[in-house]
Amino acid sequence: MKKKKLINYLFLFVPIIILIILSLLNMYKIGLSNSSYKNYLFKQSIWFSLGLIVMIIMLFIKPKRIFKYSKYLYYFNVLLLILVLFWGKTINGSKAWFDFHYFSFQPSELMKFSLTLYLSYTMSNYQKHDFKTELKFILKIFILTLGPSLFVFLEPDTGAIIIYLMIMLGIILAYKINKKWYIFFIGLLIGMLGLFGYLYYFKEDLLIKIMGTSLFYRIDRILTFVNNDSFQLDRALIAIGASSLFSTKHLIYIPEAPTDFIVALSISNFGIISFIMMGLCFIILDIFFLYHLLRNKNMTFKMFYAGFLMMFIFAQIENIGMNLGLLPIIGIPLPFVSYGGTNMIVYFMFLGILAYFKEN
Repeated sequence: MKKKKLINYLFLFVPIIILIILSLLNMYKIGLSNSSYKNYLFKQSIWFSLGLIVMIIMLFIKPKRIFKYSKYLYYFNVLLLILVLFWGKTINGSKAWFDFHYFSFQPSELMKFSLTLYLSYTMSNYQKHDFKTELKFILKIFILTLGPSLFVFLEPDTGAIIIYLMIMLGIILAYKINKKWYIFFIGLLIGMLGLFGYLYYFKEDLLIKIMGTSLFYRIDRILTFVNNDSFQLDRALIAIGASSLFSTKHLIYIPEAPTDFIVALSISNFGIISFIMMGLCFIILDIFFLYHLLRNKNMTFKMFYAGFLMMFIFAQIENIGMNLGLLPIIGIPLPFVSYGGTNMIVYFMFLGILAYFKEN
C-alpha cells in the first residue's frame, strides 16, 4: 500500500515540480529583461510556498470534513463576489480584485474550488436515476453554477464563467444522467445557437437591444477573434516563430507575457523544448487524474475529480490555443505555470483533496 501511494505521489508531484521550475525560470528571465517584472520571481515563489503550505494543511484534514463544510465556503465566496463589485480594484477593464497593497486577491478564482467542492458534495446525494431525481439534480446544479456566474459576468470575467460551466459539465458527466437528457440538451443548444446565429447575422440591432451593448461586443470579440488585430498575439507568434528547439535569436516583448502568454514567453526564453516539456507534464497529469477518476467508487470524490479534470484540461487547451492564435484570448492562465497568486493557491487547494488517494 505504501509503495502504491509513493508511486501515486511521484506521478502527481514530479510533473508539477517541473512545471513550477519552468514557471520560476521564466519569471527570473523576464525580470532581467523587463524592470516592470523584476519582483515576479519573488512573488511567484511566495505564491508557490503559500500554496504548498495550504495543501499540506489540507492533507491533515479528512476530505469528508472539508466537503461537509463546503456550503459555507461556497456562500462566503458568493458574498466576496458581490463585495468585489463595490470595493474591488479594476485591472485591464475587470473589477475582480481586492487590493491589499502588497498583494491582490481574486474571488472568482477561489470560486473554482468552492463550486467544485460544493457541487460534488451536494450532487452526490442524488443517487437515484429516475426522471424526478435527475430533474432536481440538473436544476440544482444549474442554479448553483448560475449564481456566481452572474456576479462574475458583471466584473466582467468571461474566462471564469466558462470555467464554471466546464466544472458543471464534468460533474454532470460523472453523474451519468439518462441519455435522453443529453439529446434534449444538444437539441436545445443547437436551437439556441441557430437563433443566435440568425439574430447575429440578420438582426444585429435587435440582438444588441436584447443583450445590451457590453455583452454583445464581448461576444462579438470572441466570435471574430481570427479577424481581429491583436498586438499581444502578433508579438507572441513572432516570439514563437523566432525560436529554435533550444534557444531564441532575440527576446521579443509580449504584453501580459507572464500570465496569458506564458507559453510564448517560455518558448522565447528557452526554445521549443520548454513547450514540449510542458506538454509532456500536462499529458502525464491528465492521464493520472483520469485514471483515478475512473477507478474511484466514492461518488463525491468522483464528481470532484470530474469537475477538476474538465476545468484543468480546458485551461490547458484554451491557454495554449490562444498563444498559438487558434482560440480567442479570454484570460485563462496555464495551471502551475502562469503568474498569479490566487490562481496558484487555488490549484494547490485542489491538490489537497486530489492527493487523498482512496478509491472506495
